[in-house]
Amino acid sequence: MKKAKRLWVIPLLLVVIAAAILAIYKGTHILYLQAYPKEYSEYVTKYSQEYGVDEHLVYAVIRCESSFNPEAVSHVGARGLMQLMDETYQWARSRMQDERDISYDDIFDPELNIQYGTYVLKLLLDEFPSPETAIAAYHAGWGNVKKWLDDPEKSDNGQDLQSIPFGNTDKYVRRVMHTKQIYDKLYK
Repeated sequence: MKKAKRLWVIPLLLVVIAAAILAIYKGTHILYLQAYPKEYSEYVTKYSQEYGVDEHLVYAVIRCESSFNPEAVSHVGARGLMQLMDETYQWARSRMQDERDISYDDIFDPELNIQYGTYVLKLLLDEFPSPETAIAAYHAGWGNVKKWLDDPEKSDNGQDLQSIPFGNTDKYVRRVMHTKQIYDKLYK
């Protein structure tokens, strides 16, 4: 009789272990969903589709730039969810030929910020051959990236960057691309 009782212990223990592993997996997944949210999805989806930009790239930029805080202001004065500078806003506005009665002061509005930020990403993705290079331009500026691509020490083919001379931009690019990969895995 004791031997029969012991035989049930092993399957029961395996079931308990499997349940614990499943609970840990589900708990971890829930934590990741909370850490990598899809806030403002109506705007991200709308403008990602309108401008042909990967939705998860937009979420990654928002998460890395502002952690989804629409009132965020950087130490250099960039504003809103996608941290747009006044010059970038004006450049995008002229390219979009946006004639609405809006100004840079309105860029804290989540929809407007996501629209303009996504449009800027579209312009940079159209200009630069890789998402990494476009993200470098989003952070360091179009002109800087153009100079780097013309420098054989930084780009061996004039299209991809082998090295980014601004350490904070290099970290930013890696962070955004890693964040995008997490969004890709979480929200297949």
